[in-house]
Amino acid sequence: MPTYDTVLYQTSENVATLTLNRPERRNALNGRLMNELLDALQTAAADEQVRAVLLAGAGQGFCAGADLTAFQALPTSEEIYDSIVKELAPLTEAIVDLPKPVIAAVNGVAAGAGASLALACDLRVMAHDASLLMAFSNIGLVPDAGATWLLVRQVGYSRAFEITAEGDRLSAERCLVLGLANKVVPAANLDDVTLAWALRLAQRPTLALALTKQGLHDAQSSDLKTAIETEARLQQRAYQSADFAEGISAFLQKREPRFKGH
Repeated sequence: MPTYDTVLYQTSENVATLTLNRPERRNALNGRLMNELLDALQTAAADEQVRAVLLAGAGQGFCAGADLTAFQALPTSEEIYDSIVKELAPLTEAIVDLPKPVIAAVNGVAAGAGASLALACDLRVMAHDASLLMAFSNIGLVPDAGATWLLVRQVGYSRAFEITAEGDRLSAERCLVLGLANKVVPAANLDDVTLAWALRLAQRPTLALALTKQGLHDAQSSDLKTAIETEARLQQRAYQSADFAEGISAFLQKREPRFKGH
């Protein structure tokens, strides 16, 4: 099991829990945290024993966004560009492309790039007192770390523009209404509820879920005919899996399937 300075990596019952661990900075993203989180995501993706991933934040907040104090002076525009393209983008892409379900447990605030990380996950459970904050426009910046791509696909253009232009804090209940959260639970229950959901997902047919993720993402930029053709190709792969054979066998035998994830 890997060990890091700024990420806690734990596995239990086929679930890898990745906890951002800079609580003194509300888990703001500096270079070390971004590099270690990327490595942790890649490790979880490659581990055949891991069938679901839980992303959480230590302390009082999920992630406060990029830590500009990591720069010795106010960064240049070139440094900002490089940080987004070379450090933030790979994180968002790693979550979106990870071939297993990724569920976020959002406590406190998920702001800026931290909100992007939460939105990149397949599912989000939010504590009742948690919030998402697209604060970029409040300081004259534009959304980054994939926020534009993620938001417009989840809430549509007009809502995405409203959220980013106004720069208001979105309560957990508001996120639930908008579809940015799947569940809102008491803060004291956040870890237990999210882990229980991750454990259930880890018992599902992992390959089929990975292919489903791919199909849903592709469908957002495809016409109907292309989407159906993509489904057919993905279905070919799923049809050849051991989990499909187990699913059919369990159905015929009228029992619960015991999926192995391949």
